[in-house]
Amino acid sequence: MTDLDTRAAERWGALRRAAPALLGYAAVRALGLLVLALWSAARGKSAYTLLTARWDSLWYTGVAELGYGYEVRLPDGDVHSNLAFFPLLPWLERLGAAVGPLSYADAGFVVSLLASLAAAWGIFAVAEHVYDRRVGLCAVLLWAVLPVGVVQSMAYSESLFTALAAWSLYAVLTGRWVTAGALAALAGLTRPVGLAVTAAVWAAAVVAFARDRSRAGAEGAHGPPYAPGEGARRVLGMLLAPLGAAGYVLWVGHRTGDGPLGYLDVQAGWRNGFDGGAAFARFVAEKFTSFPAALAGAALVVGVALLVRLYVAGVRQRQPLALLVYTGIVVLLALCASSYFGSKPRLLLPAFPLLLPLARALARTRTSRAAAVVCGVAVAAAVYGAFWLNGSGPP
Repeated sequence: MTDLDTRAAERWGALRRAAPALLGYAAVRALGLLVLALWSAARGKSAYTLLTARWDSLWYTGVAELGYGYEVRLPDGDVHSNLAFFPLLPWLERLGAAVGPLSYADAGFVVSLLASLAAAWGIFAVAEHVYDRRVGLCAVLLWAVLPVGVVQSMAYSESLFTALAAWSLYAVLTGRWVTAGALAALAGLTRPVGLAVTAAVWAAAVVAFARDRSRAGAEGAHGPPYAPGEGARRVLGMLLAPLGAAGYVLWVGHRTGDGPLGYLDVQAGWRNGFDGGAAFARFVAEKFTSFPAALAGAALVVGVALLVRLYVAGVRQRQPLALLVYTGIVVLLALCASSYFGSKPRLLLPAFPLLLPLARALARTRTSRAAAVVCGVAVAAAVYGAFWLNGSGPP
């Protein structure tokens, strides 16, 4: 067999191993969309509009159709500029509308559906590599049944970013440094949190260099030879990783005339910033000043404690450094940003390694019990997603 035939066989084998996870993921998402359609119809609303033409979806399609430069000035003085939205999703929407009969909103929906499947496959690949196939299946299903999992089917950038992040991390874990850097650069063109993927690539590369140097020193000149060009590919991956986010941030600074920090000014117009979690802490504390708001405050405290506990569990289970760095930064940016607090659950969607300790526990249970748990949570998540989008919805 040629190298091309070998690679094709490997990819086909990988797809066959992931097939049950992808089918399970598709079934959960189909259930969520069905419940959303029925709920929306009962309320006289369009489920498709909720998925493709509300909130951030409108900003993305606006960038795809008209480009950058649009802003809204609010009575309180805030300026909402579309420069806050990173360009990869609008570029793909524009491409989809250019090559087919789709509208920009249609293209965004298709991109999100395909990206969510790619993300599920990437999550499976990471979990299977770190643990085993059964844990990979459970990790994908747990990601699918998250309470805000309906966002994975919206014309938002969460699914696209998670797909790029997951496959970049998988490339790091398997030593494909150039691929890891290229995917990290694309992730950096998708969301500001692309910084987390870049940091993961850099951290893993630095540790790999240190490990190689330690081995060379221990084994001396007569030690086993290392793959030629490995160091150069690693460096190239490190150089590629930050180009997406850095390029867009610098371009925004140039366009606004505010220099390298111009993007921070754009975010400030949306009242987004990093305050170490002070605003979120005040928001939670205010919940305890009345009842029944105190119940919501208690739920938020429990939720944050659970996030911390899952991260600590990942550390204790010796998750690879790249996963820990990536997850830590995603969680830190989500919880410590001063943005609209209702958006924090969806900002945590890309932090899929947090689910690996739960996936390991679920994988150890009997298949019948695990299936019952997943099915029950899937129904609850589908109902909650329909209720959520027909109510306040994600900002």
